[in-house]
This record gives sequence, structure tokens and C-alpha cells, in this order.
Amino acid sequence: MQSETTDPQRMEQLLREAVRQIADDGDLDRYIAWSRSHIPVELGVESDLFEGEAERLATMLGVAIWNATPRADNGWRPRTLSLPATDEPCFCGSGLSYGDCCEPLGPLPELPPDLIWDLLIDQLSEEAIQDALRRQAVPDGLLAKVAERWLEHDRPGRAAALLEPLFKGDLRALDGRYEPALDILCDALDALDHWKKKQAFLLRVTDEGSRELKAAAWQRFTMMFMDEGELDYADEAFEQALRHAPDNPSTALLEITLLAARHDDVRARSRAQFWRHRLRRNGDADAGFLGFLEQAMIDPQEALVSSHAAAMDPLLLELCHWVRSLSALPVLPYQVESLDDPVEVGAGLQLPLFPAELLPRGCAKTASGAVGALLPSPALRAVEREWRRVFPASKPYATQLSALDDGAVWEGDGWMRLLSAQPDAANSLDVLDDLATALYEHPESSLPWVSHTLLGPLYKRALAIIEATIAATGVSCLPWNAERNRPALRLLFRTYLHEAEAGREAAAAAAIEQLLALNPQDNHGARAELMNHYLRARSDQQALELARRFPNDLLADLAYGEVLALYRLGHQEHAAQALSSAVDRLPRIPRFLLRKRIKRPVLDDAGFTPGGDDQAWLYREAMRDVWEAEPGLLSWMKKRLTA
Repeated sequence: MQSETTDPQRMEQLLREAVRQIADDGDLDRYIAWSRSHIPVELGVESDLFEGEAERLATMLGVAIWNATPRADNGWRPRTLSLPATDEPCFCGSGLSYGDCCEPLGPLPELPPDLIWDLLIDQLSEEAIQDALRRQAVPDGLLAKVAERWLEHDRPGRAAALLEPLFKGDLRALDGRYEPALDILCDALDALDHWKKKQAFLLRVTDEGSRELKAAAWQRFTMMFMDEGELDYADEAFEQALRHAPDNPSTALLEITLLAARHDDVRARSRAQFWRHRLRRNGDADAGFLGFLEQAMIDPQEALVSSHAAAMDPLLLELCHWVRSLSALPVLPYQVESLDDPVEVGAGLQLPLFPAELLPRGCAKTASGAVGALLPSPALRAVEREWRRVFPASKPYATQLSALDDGAVWEGDGWMRLLSAQPDAANSLDVLDDLATALYEHPESSLPWVSHTLLGPLYKRALAIIEATIAATGVSCLPWNAERNRPALRLLFRTYLHEAEAGREAAAAAAIEQLLALNPQDNHGARAELMNHYLRARSDQQALELARRFPNDLLADLAYGEVLALYRLGHQEHAAQALSSAVDRLPRIPRFLLRKRIKRPVLDDAGFTPGGDDQAWLYREAMRDVWEAEPGLLSWMKKRLTA
């Protein structure tokens, strides 16, 4: 069947093997014999042609490959085989004259040098590559392949030095064949931490490059902004990429990726349908990419995971399969051990965010046993003991999210084998907490579709276990000071972060509300985000009730959020009193809210100083637009402060 014999992958495999034969041996007679015996089999034509035809066609193709393959022993030029005269013996070895044998088949096909070099580079030693480069024999369009090889062997400096001269001249003369060189050069500059140099290079390409290179540069900018979480800038860069390459499959992939990063799955499905129709009509995409678009029309996030599966960490991929199985497993609640004095449980195990006298009161004691510590079943405790034995990472310290010691968790699969062998592990909040911590630190989990496929189902499972436990036991308070509660509370906080990052504000607020209900001391400081959510949603009464649960709070969001809520509710006298109290605690906030422009102070990734300029700046960045949008509010504040 011709549909199988002309398979491009089959032809590429044949060419690769033929080039390897020439590079490794180089003897013409042995190569011709190999061509006659192997090429018909490799192409699957030996049974479709008359006797002798397959061998003649194989010889013609084999000689064409021979004539196009550069030879190290010939200065990296091919050793071209001259065709015999019409009455001379044919080179195929049939014993017939050339005129009666292969000559009627027509002239030898001419193979593009770039095609052969593309295959040859994979066969050459480092010494041979260096020799070919010194002789300037490697086509410019394939220098990217050599540079990629060096980059894979941790030689980014050498890779950059090879590619940079390509872009020194007129960039308009470089067409789409140089896109791989642009990408590999950017990867090399990233590895060298030369981000300023990379940015300057890409900006020059967007100004001076050909249409194809401009599109590639804008695509690169889009991915850079996505990695930094600057999705608005990513949108602008993508529009430029789309303008310069409106029919490029890579533009389609980039748009689906960008929409997935925004968790806009509805629009991603719609655009996948659009791109599938457009590319199929234009004939610009292969069957594999069209299959990706068809999957994206159903589930964009899952389609992106599948498309990256070959390049993903195998252990991460195995965990992905395990996570997919969670929905089929029953959810089992915990037991709860009643606490007589929850505030004292585990005292001293963590440092408080602020002085104890400024923290809100803890859970009130109840006679119903509604305050407690989670207690797994004996069977689950046995699974968790085995888990602690094989899982190498430690727990995060206090309310942090990173492990104190990651234990090279992604370098061994003992814990993955335990997950596969122990279905009960899916009901352990301790295990789910460890998996979330490990994923939090895995570089690939920052990709939005990986987060959607792995972290989302983990958090959904954790919430189901917590809710089942509340329903079964009636527990209403799980204080952080009881160490057994920390995995559950940490998972709730991670759920909030996950939902907030996805732009699902209502779900994020619900997660914080549940976290505060179970742990009223709010060791994570999540109340600040909940307050800002209430105020942006104009839920002023809820904001006021939240503020009153945390009197004398040193978080600016609570102290000044109360002022804003009271002002909106029409209680200006009470708002003035709240403002006076807030200024007493945090006097620098008003200056940062009132001024249209103000110099940014030095910030520390580890946190902020209560009452400091850094805290005031952070609150300004989070909420000044809300204050400014309220008619008369900033003027009212200024008058109150100067009265």
C-alpha cells in the first residue's frame, strides 16, 4: 500500500540510516550493496514492484544520498559518483548496461544539502563537528542544531558564541529557517543569566527583523511575560506575534497556552475550534497538531499537559496519572480528638506573626467537643508511618509553604510506588499536604496547565475530606496550635492561593472564610485578603464584621479596611474614630494613600515591617485604586488628619 510506503517518518529513518552508513564506513561498493538490500525493505516497496525494479530504484536513491553527503576525508564536501556511459555496466550491479537498466529511470534526484547536514550532525563526534565548523561547512541555518547540542551538554557560552554572529548583520535577510537559532540563542543567554542582553537582542529583532523573526521574537516575549505572571503584557506581545504570523501553528499553540494561563477555558476551547478550522483549511498543520486542537476544544488544560508529556518529568507524569484516579476513590472522614484548652495545645511550636497581645482571641471552649485535633484511623496511621519512611522531604516551618529540606524528593520514586500500592493514602491529609509542598517546589508545576491538572484535584480532595470530617464529627474549630491540624489548614490556605491565582475570587474568598472559621487565630494572615475581597465586592457589612473580629490588628488591610467600610456605610463619625485608631497603630499608611506619586521603598521578600514604609507601600499597591474610586474619601481623610 502506497499510503504506508511514503510515510515521511519512514523516509526520514531511511535517510538517517543511509547517512550513518556513509559516515561510519565510506566504502562505495559496500554502501551500494547495503542500499540494494535495505532500502526496499525500509520503504516497504519490495513486494509492490516487478522483479529488479525495487533494487534499481533503491540504488538510484542510495547514490543520490551518497552524492549529497559531505565527507570528512574530502574537506566536508561530497564524493560525487559519476554516472556510467549508456553502454557501460550499470552501477546497480545488475550486470546490464546502464542504458538498459537504470538510465531510463531518469536523472538522479537532488537532495537539499541542509536536509543531509541535519541528519549528519547527529552522527558526528565533537572533534568532527569542530573541524566542520572551522571549514565553515555547516550551513548557517543548521548552526542552531550544533548550538542545541552544546547547550544540552551544559556549554551555553559556546552555544551563544556560535549563534551571535548570525544576527550581527541585516536581520531582514534572515527568514524562518533562523527561528531555531533565535530560540536556542535565547535559551543560552538564559542559562548564562544574561537577561538584559537577551531582552536587547529580542527588541532589536522586533524592530529590524524579517516578518518571521519578528513573530518569533514576540512569541518569546509572550512566554517571558507569562513566566513572570505579567499576563496583560503577555497579551500585548501575543497580539504582535499574531499580527506577524497569523497562520503559524506556533501562534495557535501560544494563544491556547496564554488563555490557559488565564484559566479562560471557555475562550480557549472556542479559539481551538477556530484554529483547527483555519489550519486545516490552509493545510498548515500536521495531523498531530490538529489532534491537539481537537483535544483542546474539549479540555484545553488537559490538552496542554498531553502535548508536553514527552518533555515532562516522568515522575511528575506518573503522579498526574495517580491524581486522575482520585475521583474514583471514596472519601473517608477523620475522627476528632476533643481539646480542653486549644490555645495551649502545642504552645511554642511556632513564632506568632505579631505580639501575642495583638493577636485575636482563640477558639472559645465548648462542652460539645467542637474544638479538636484531627485523628486518622488506625489503618490510615499505619499508611502515614510508611509514608514518612519513604517520603524524603520535611514539613514546612510554621506557616511557610516550602519544605525546610526538600530531600531531593523528585530524584527517587519510592514514595510514588507507595501511592500506587496504597489507595488509602488518598484519604490522608498528611500525604496530600506533602504532595502539595513537593509540587509547589517543582519547576514544571508553575505551568498553569500542570497546576490545573495536579494541584486542583489535590485541593478538591482535601476539601472533600475536611468537609466530610466536619459533617461526621460536628467539629467547628481546628486550631493551628494542634500540630495534627496543620496539614488540613495549610491545604486550605493553598486552596485559597490556587483559586486566587486562577482569578476565581468567590472561590478564593470561600476558602479563606472556611480557614478562618476553623482557625480563628488566622496564623496565615489570610484575613487581609478576605477584607480586600469584601471591599472590592462592596460587601461593606461583611468587611466591618471581619474587622471587628480582629480589633487592634496590625495588618493595614484590617485597620484601614474598617475605615473604608464605615465610610461607605454612611457612619462617618465611627469612620473618623476608626481612622484615629488606625493612624495610632500604623501612621505611615495615609501618606502612601493620599499622594498620587511616591517613591517605592526597599522591599524584602521575607515580609514587611509592621508600621514601616514597606507595609504602607504594599497596602497602597493593593488598595489605593479602591480608595481613590470612592467619591470624597481621600479628601475626607486629608481633612481629618489635618484638623
